[in-house]
Amino acid sequence: MAVGEHIRRVDARRLVSGISLLLILALYSPVMVLVLSPVYGSLPSHLFHNFGLTISAGAGWFLKDQIKRRLGRLAAISLPILAFWTPTIQYFVMQQSSKLGNPAGPVITQLFGYYPLVMLTVAVAGKQIQYALHLESQGDLVVEHVPLLGSYIVYSFGEHVARAFLARAIGFTIVFSRAGLQFLIGVLYAAVIPSKLLVLAIPSLLFSVTSDVHLGGINGVNSVLQKEGYSLLARQESNTGYISVLENHQDGFRVMRCDHSLLGGQWTKASPGYNPEVEDPIYAVFAMLEAVRLVEPDHGGPRVDAGSKALVIGLGIGTTPAAFMKHGIETTVVEIDPVVHKYATKYFNLPSNHVAAIEDATQFVKRARKSSSPQYDYVIHDVFTGGAEPAELFTYEFLTDLSSLLKDDGVIAINYAGDLKLYPTGLIARTIQAVFPACRIFREQLADKSDETQDFTNMVFFCKKTTDSPVQFRDPVPSDFLRSKSRENYLVPKHEVDPAVFAAVPHKGRPILIEKQVGRMKKFLDRGALEHWEIMRKVIPAAVWENW
Repeated sequence: MAVGEHIRRVDARRLVSGISLLLILALYSPVMVLVLSPVYGSLPSHLFHNFGLTISAGAGWFLKDQIKRRLGRLAAISLPILAFWTPTIQYFVMQQSSKLGNPAGPVITQLFGYYPLVMLTVAVAGKQIQYALHLESQGDLVVEHVPLLGSYIVYSFGEHVARAFLARAIGFTIVFSRAGLQFLIGVLYAAVIPSKLLVLAIPSLLFSVTSDVHLGGINGVNSVLQKEGYSLLARQESNTGYISVLENHQDGFRVMRCDHSLLGGQWTKASPGYNPEVEDPIYAVFAMLEAVRLVEPDHGGPRVDAGSKALVIGLGIGTTPAAFMKHGIETTVVEIDPVVHKYATKYFNLPSNHVAAIEDATQFVKRARKSSSPQYDYVIHDVFTGGAEPAELFTYEFLTDLSSLLKDDGVIAINYAGDLKLYPTGLIARTIQAVFPACRIFREQLADKSDETQDFTNMVFFCKKTTDSPVQFRDPVPSDFLRSKSRENYLVPKHEVDPAVFAAVPHKGRPILIEKQVGRMKKFLDRGALEHWEIMRKVIPAAVWENW
């Protein structure tokens, strides 16, 4: 058969249908991870996602003939129905997240709807593409493997485009929210495979419109959260995750949430007559970071706030930069997420008299290094870690660039949350000390001696650019505390960590983290992320995490 004649025989309608189904499925993969992240955390949601996706897709492909033989047309017309029901089913499954645990929870949640949808979609799309290409005369090997290879290429391309699209579009409208995208996917399935049986999806749609707290305004979710003593003040999808502001009415504090973690919080209840100059943070580590001001210089007199400059990498709720500005320090904040900056200003009283660089810190630091001489007296490195650290911000190269922005007598404070017993913590500690040899390390709290299997805590590395003398803190004076009881208790670091605990390099481990090995490090973060998930479930009730 001539090539031209074969091309004319290609069934365009079936080919477009099969390719469309694969592209819809490619969109659903990153959307599914986004849906799981507020309940289980970003890294645990990724942990077995691709493995389950591959197994389900493989089963769909190799069972497509049996599925076609047993279900016939029903296999195809069930796809949009299952797509519309998946969000509702998963809504109830995720209400049991604490019982399911982590990482089992994300896997079990995907077993209800998503993995069956993957299997059926691949089976139906595979048969459509096989029928469309009319390759029977080319032999069984070609009939099976050409559509398989083509399907893989189409899916991989679609998933790449979908990730890039979602990075820009997420949160733009309700349709491009996590919950909204699931129903958009249902609509796309229905457009490719229209059927009168879609009436079976109506109950799921009605539930979503009337009862799914993840859609619409915040009144619905607050009706649930108020039973736990919380209320939601604001929420928005953004480029780093699902960002929200929560208020605890019983204990009196306000926090900013990103997916399944907290970026910081403030106490909102105060005794009569108590009027600190800046709000009290709920975590001691944020007051401790301000102790960079207390590090004694190597030469000359004491440090003076007036005329000093600070660079803060990672904003959170803005506790440290707000204190710096109150002390009269000219402060520049680098924050990648515009929603975090907006909420810190609106809900956590971040003063406006600062320079805000809403961009990736690596790009900011590289540009600043090329365009100016050392200019900062203080650098605060406070990006979210807790088992999901942005590893590129802890590399030898990035920290070296950061060091170049410090004045000769400058000081840097680096906040890191992790398990002291795990490889990533030691790797990052050795990397910091390779760039800044003069360091002292302090943990937020003493170790829990009752648990010998893990030791998860916040640590702050206080380092100087020079090594002329060890890091020493001057005694604080009343003005250092800004009339804040939290700072009176936690400003001066107390629980020092011996750097020697990080000195040993494990077998096949690396002494320091360099840029080209960032990908290798990320595979070691799983355990820390799971420990952080358990800690967060103790800080805030499960129902609050689940009803995001």
